[in-house]
Amino acid sequence: MMRQDLAAGGIFSGLRGFTRLVRGVGIILFLGIMAQADGQAASLTNAVAGVATADGKVVRMVIVGDSTVCEYPEKKPERGWGMYIEENFKPGTVKVINLAASGRSTKTFIQEGRWAKALAEKPDYVLIQFGHNDSHSPDHKEATDAATDYKTYLRQYIDESRAIGATPILVTPMVRRTFGTDGKLEDPLQRYADAMKDVATEKKVPVIDLHASSKGLVVRLGPTAAAELANRKGDLTHFNEKGARTMAGLVMKELPVAAPKLKELLKGD
Repeated sequence: MMRQDLAAGGIFSGLRGFTRLVRGVGIILFLGIMAQADGQAASLTNAVAGVATADGKVVRMVIVGDSTVCEYPEKKPERGWGMYIEENFKPGTVKVINLAASGRSTKTFIQEGRWAKALAEKPDYVLIQFGHNDSHSPDHKEATDAATDYKTYLRQYIDESRAIGATPILVTPMVRRTFGTDGKLEDPLQRYADAMKDVATEKKVPVIDLHASSKGLVVRLGPTAAAELANRKGDLTHFNEKGARTMAGLVMKELPVAAPKLKELLKGD
């Protein structure tokens, strides 16, 4: 009888051990499945949030410039073309940091420390558009001369962009929509556009000639249709959403040529 009890006890002991083993294996399998599910969920979340490109890197693009480029609150009628660049790229591939500021020139953007903040963003690309405020009369603090210090400041933007490993891209200032009494477009910004292109050639920097493309557009539209791009009646410089999106479209036509590596990141490519 004692031997039978011992045998039975051994069997029950073995069963308990086997049960614990099965439970242990089950827990390990369960934890493995949960970890895999968590990983898949994280991947799905990242894909939906658009946190990275296929190689895990988001391209950082900083835009510097003036009121024709900068961000505006939703309730204001003004819009800058820099607000509509990121949407042209596949989600999660390009992050645009639009640091353009109203009223600034090549000179004052640097003097106010705004350029230092732009460099601190560690961009891969920097789009640079100035000229409107540089062209103000010499008694204004923001004014620069197209033939001299305007070029000097542009060289600084280029050199300091390259120093941190970024690719600078110059964007010539778009035209003001000013028509003379003869019906022809007046163009006081041409000399700044030409100066920028001179620096681009000198420094071997890609340039988007927004001045030329916007001039062609505005001339084709004429004064009445061109006025539909304005933020308010009588404003010949700034844009409403339609105008800003139109300028952004002109920029985007040339951007893949100026920066060929960005082409594969565009929607539809």
